[in-house]
Amino acid sequence: MHIFNVESIISSVGLLGIFGIIFAESGLFFAFFLPGDSLLFTAGFLASQGLLPISSLLFGVMFCALAAGYVGYWFGNKVGHAIFQKEDSLFFKKKYLIQTRDFYEKYGHEVVILARFVPIVRTFSPIFAGIGQMNFKKFSIYNLIGAVIWPLLIILAGFYLGRIFPGVDKYLFPVTILIIIVSILPGVYESWKHYLKSGKV
Repeated sequence: MHIFNVESIISSVGLLGIFGIIFAESGLFFAFFLPGDSLLFTAGFLASQGLLPISSLLFGVMFCALAAGYVGYWFGNKVGHAIFQKEDSLFFKKKYLIQTRDFYEKYGHEVVILARFVPIVRTFSPIFAGIGQMNFKKFSIYNLIGAVIWPLLIILAGFYLGRIFPGVDKYLFPVTILIIIVSILPGVYESWKHYLKSGKV
């Protein structure tokens, strides 16, 4: 299965599989590599073709994103400081945690919402909120807003694109690749700025 063939992933795992992937990618530090944005967009498109129930898809993803945020927060609050000492491995890269910290320093607590739209940072954001002992009530508000807005925008974008443009399925693969590229640009930009500030160039 090609890593970018998100449609095949959805066909293989189904609706419950989508929920599981979104839950993992939204709050479990070892799942940063999963295709959140492209998965939701493609799922929205498939829903427009009647292959997935749009209401179940939307509410299921929102619930999983919300729950994952709380799991990530709890993990960060309880054992998060220890992962700063953890060595890099296949399922953990310390630089991603540092990248999330830089986002927090730039955007403040609102990054809990903004991070939903940035791969990798989305995974580590609730963990870092827990590490920083962010006020739980404030985190809950931001977590709820992000868990609703992110899937609503991405899924409905795929859904209405499929409804408005007949035959767009022929271009689903390049559109998915474009979404992946666009979604990682903020992280690449922040990493590049951090690299420049480090004085290595």
